Amino acid sequence: MANRYQDDENEPSLFKPPKEAAPLAERMRPKSFEEFAGQAHLVGPDGIIQKMLKGKNIRSMIFWGPPGTGKTTLARLLATKLNADFVQINAISSGVKDLRDIITQAEKSLNMGRRTVLFIDEIHRFNKSQQAALLKSVENGTLVLIGATTENPSFEVISPLLSRSSVYVLESLTTADLEVLLDRALREDEIIRGAVLTPDAREELITQSGGDARIMLNALEIAADISLGDEITRDIVREAYQTHHYRYDRGGEEHYNTISAFIKSVRGSDPDAAVYYLARMLEAGEDPKFIARRLIILASEDVGNAEPYALTLATAAFTAVDYVGLPEASLILAQAATFLSGCPKSNASYMAINAALSEVRKRPGVAIP
Repeated sequence: MANRYQDDENEPSLFKPPKEAAPLAERMRPKSFEEFAGQAHLVGPDGIIQKMLKGKNIRSMIFWGPPGTGKTTLARLLATKLNADFVQINAISSGVKDLRDIITQAEKSLNMGRRTVLFIDEIHRFNKSQQAALLKSVENGTLVLIGATTENPSFEVISPLLSRSSVYVLESLTTADLEVLLDRALREDEIIRGAVLTPDAREELITQSGGDARIMLNALEIAADISLGDEITRDIVREAYQTHHYRYDRGGEEHYNTISAFIKSVRGSDPDAAVYYLARMLEAGEDPKFIARRLIILASEDVGNAEPYALTLATAAFTAVDYVGLPEASLILAQAATFLSGCPKSNASYMAINAALSEVRKRPGVAIP
């Protein structure tokens, strides 16, 4: 669902929650480039985006970088500078119908002399057909697209859309950048202002954030709540991070533990456990195509010729996931996982090819009769 950002943020509204209800990271979102921390290569005095703004030559762009580095904020600031409507959607919860509605409204706005900036968070979650729906309106200037992704756009964004956009890399925030944001929150936020941190608590806040401003600020808010007005210590900060942040690093231990539990559940014919671990992975932001690929491997390795159709279904599931994308892809993955869980199991093909490979490696020069 689109979030159309046009109104004055300071103006009271029956349809907006009070500012104090928002997390600290949202309350401290920069309102100008002067308040923006980091990314000097883009928004500093000699940054490329600043130069484009001076020349009023803004084209569609893809922001590629880790979470909490300012992708959403930068898109909003650009829209403000252009005096354009700002529409924000998330690729996980949006589809082609949403895009068509936004494009229709953007055409009307353009006819009245007002531009539209469409910000798509996690654009890599859009499948090829969803991304293709943007091509015409990006090319003819109906809207300025700003896509945000944590994944390499060369692999996740279709070539025609990439060729119509500029790709800008956002870097993890430095310690100095985070210091600036932390000091500003302690100085300016009406709720946090006046909180006192010990030096080691301050260091812990910055170090544990991993360069993610959003994580640091929200952990600070939790730490302030836990401290009940007392001095915030390192132990309180550590408790705040444990309360706030369940990290599912797609390259880390929790990632492999969860996918392993998922595969073992399917292999062990436990559909309930399989769907549970599937849900955990999807909720944590796992790429559905990664899960689908693992199901294809499992269909051959663990089901095999005990149910030959399993490989056909798993392969079809991958194609369907790639075609429809999230959130509907979760249904396809659940269907494939529960089907494979209920299949009889045979690893005969797996054992046979491994035995044959072992023999070939031991005696590579045996003559063919």
